[in-house]
Amino acid sequence: MGFMERGIMWNKLPVWQVCLWWCHFFLLWITIDGQTRYSIPEELKQGSLVGNLAKDLGLVVSELYRRKLRITSEAGKQYFSMDLGKGELVVIDRIDREELCGQRPSCVLPLELVIDDPLQLHRVEIEIQDTNDNYPSFLTKEKVVKIAELVNPGARFPLESAQDPDVGTNSVRSYLISKNDNFKLTVKNHKDGRKIPELVLEKPLDREKLPVHNLILTAVDGGDPVRSGTSEITVIVLDNNDNAPQFERQVYEANVSEKATPGTEILHVKATDADEGLNGEIEYYFAEQTADLILSLFDIDASTGAVVVKGTLDHETNSLHRFDITAKDKGNPEMDGHCGVEIKIVDINDNIPEIIVTSLTSPVAEDSAIGTVIALLSAKDPDSGDNGKVTLMVSSKSPFKLNPSVSNHYSLVTNGPLDREKNGRYSVKITATDSGRPPLSSEKIIRVELLDVNDNPPVFSQPSYVVHVKENHPPGKILCSLTASDPDSGENAKVSYSILDSKVQDVSVSSYVYINSENGSIYSMHSFDYEKLKVFQIQVQAKDQGSPSLSSNATVHVFILDQNDNAPAVIYPSSAALGSVSHQRMPRSAKAGHLVTKVTAVDADSGHNAWISYKLAEATDASLFTVNLYTGEVRTKRAVSEQDDSSQRLLIEIRDDGEPVQSSTVTVSILLEDGLHEPILDLRQKVSEPSKKNGRITLYLILSLASVSVLSLLTFLVLAVKCIRNSRSSGSCCMRRSDCDDYKNPNRNLQIQLNTDGPIKYVEVLGGDMLSQSQSFRSCMSPMSEYSDFTLIKPSSTTDFKEVISVLDASLPDSTWTFESQQVSRNIMQILSLYCSGGFEIVDLSVCLSVFAQCLVKIL
Repeated sequence: MGFMERGIMWNKLPVWQVCLWWCHFFLLWITIDGQTRYSIPEELKQGSLVGNLAKDLGLVVSELYRRKLRITSEAGKQYFSMDLGKGELVVIDRIDREELCGQRPSCVLPLELVIDDPLQLHRVEIEIQDTNDNYPSFLTKEKVVKIAELVNPGARFPLESAQDPDVGTNSVRSYLISKNDNFKLTVKNHKDGRKIPELVLEKPLDREKLPVHNLILTAVDGGDPVRSGTSEITVIVLDNNDNAPQFERQVYEANVSEKATPGTEILHVKATDADEGLNGEIEYYFAEQTADLILSLFDIDASTGAVVVKGTLDHETNSLHRFDITAKDKGNPEMDGHCGVEIKIVDINDNIPEIIVTSLTSPVAEDSAIGTVIALLSAKDPDSGDNGKVTLMVSSKSPFKLNPSVSNHYSLVTNGPLDREKNGRYSVKITATDSGRPPLSSEKIIRVELLDVNDNPPVFSQPSYVVHVKENHPPGKILCSLTASDPDSGENAKVSYSILDSKVQDVSVSSYVYINSENGSIYSMHSFDYEKLKVFQIQVQAKDQGSPSLSSNATVHVFILDQNDNAPAVIYPSSAALGSVSHQRMPRSAKAGHLVTKVTAVDADSGHNAWISYKLAEATDASLFTVNLYTGEVRTKRAVSEQDDSSQRLLIEIRDDGEPVQSSTVTVSILLEDGLHEPILDLRQKVSEPSKKNGRITLYLILSLASVSVLSLLTFLVLAVKCIRNSRSSGSCCMRRSDCDDYKNPNRNLQIQLNTDGPIKYVEVLGGDMLSQSQSFRSCMSPMSEYSDFTLIKPSSTTDFKEVISVLDASLPDSTWTFESQQVSRNIMQILSLYCSGGFEIVDLSVCLSVFAQCLVKIL
């Protein structure tokens, strides 16, 4: 084991003691009930080897540093340390057995060896062996003993005992008295092991020959080398006073509670004197060598011999007090007698148990298995018996429990699952209760921090987002910001954002937008064109930095808002649509109100940006022609006169209602001719002729008008309720494909957009694929118009009219969600009028009615 191979001060130890150490060299450590014990002498110099602790405990030396081996001592002061490189326990400070243990026969220093990963506790006891490093000493260097010359031989006179801090063989073994003719020395052994020297008179004293005897008392210990101490004894021979006081008992014993208050009587000592008068009157005193501690704790009544409590008694400090009492008479010379007193202090439960945390592992991983050791505890109560028996308990509400170990040691272990996100720190209350009557208890709070593990994915503030962005939005500007939170901490809570790859019109979505990976802000990579792309989706992923990383996704719906970036385009007259001048002929016989031509234009924008108005900007004769503001019809204001020029030139400006206003112009050249036939008037006369077919159409119109008006009113009342409910949660009146329970066709989607900028001006309904631009119908109405004009754009030739859902745009007053029936009637009237006049390709009137019915069904 290599114990004492170095560091022991051999030159301070005798040869026989060195041999004794080597004889029990291999017995210096033993392991009993999980405890390892070493024995070492006191006063070893620093660096002296105690033992190879790693070897004795079966520990791997190379793992000691990683496992953070540490030593704690109940003595408070640290006398030992561990050489982690060798696994040896060495002395690091001076060890004085007398200072640590006093006169106790056994001196043991308990150590606790704590090792992490896994947490283990090893209890080590170091027995400190006494060396003869103290001399016997007397409290009184000079003692005076007064003896009457008539005292008979054989009389005994107790002397002061010598004190030696050493124990065992190193303590006082014998006493010697200097050579003289009258006295000898005997030693009285008490049952507690004390040796009391007594001076015995061998020959009668003769005051006339020798009135004073000077003696030397020597105390010798049993150490090697032998150490001794001396005291001078002066014996004064007195005349007269024949008898000395005699106590009834040599030793008086009593018990007193440590709770006894000052003044409490403990016992009575009593002595008698055979003399009479003053020679027989006795007074009681503490012996001359009585310690100051005894004088501070007790008092004695000089006349009665009653011993009472004077100070505060403490069983834990001293459970037994021994002292001598002297009884003196008042004779001349003064005679005295002696007795011993032993007072036992009875323990009461006056000390609160103490909880000592030997080791604490904090923070603890929140995924720690049940049974993981968190802390090592011990309990201490200085009381004795049941008063010192301590039980530890932990709060039942915490996910921890206590496992008892040896010698009032406990381990605090996990007893259930831990979750840092629910409770990041536990305050574990430990209660210590003793077995006294009444029991005393104390509490200690142990703070256990939880170490985060990556067990929570980031969570977006909402599963989906709706973003509205205006077309022509400058590239590089922010569209929206997404936020995802992670209840974990540290790196596990750091979130990065990315866009999952998907297609928008067969192009990767990353070509349209990009995202800031740190803050979740989405930016556009180029401007959008409402006429090409109305809506698309972005899949955003939030991923934490844990290991392994966790992630979650959110969908961003981006709706492109129309801007007035398209000027009206002329579609009739066809020549004007191609950029040339439109030539028209008109008879000079035309009257006022004569229809010369009609200019028709469309706007690729939507909503109020597509509302078109017509205005006569320039004219050869402004008093001759007028242009209808909403229909674009060019009519005569008056009859043509002979003075009017034969060639008239009109410049018609076509404006939309957007901001800023977009406009275009068309030039119409009119040639006035004589005798020109008026085909339009003839057409009107033909149309005005009643026929059975027109009568049937009129009946259909009236029926359809009434039914559609009622259904329209109900439809928009239902839509108003739905939009109000949706606006409470999302603030948007937008119906998506997934929100329509009755919509089953995956290739169709119904989108209703309401203009919410101020008063509601239009409603737009888009049918078919959201990304398709081929099926879109708009009704554009001016808020100044007394009636509504429909502008119908013919769909592509490949589109079946039955699959088209018309767009109903209505001019609504503020704070209303219904159409006026008159307005709707006029709209339908215009559609049917166009149908009847051949302005639109519809095979049958039933097809037209079917379209309106489908529109209403889709909306509902």
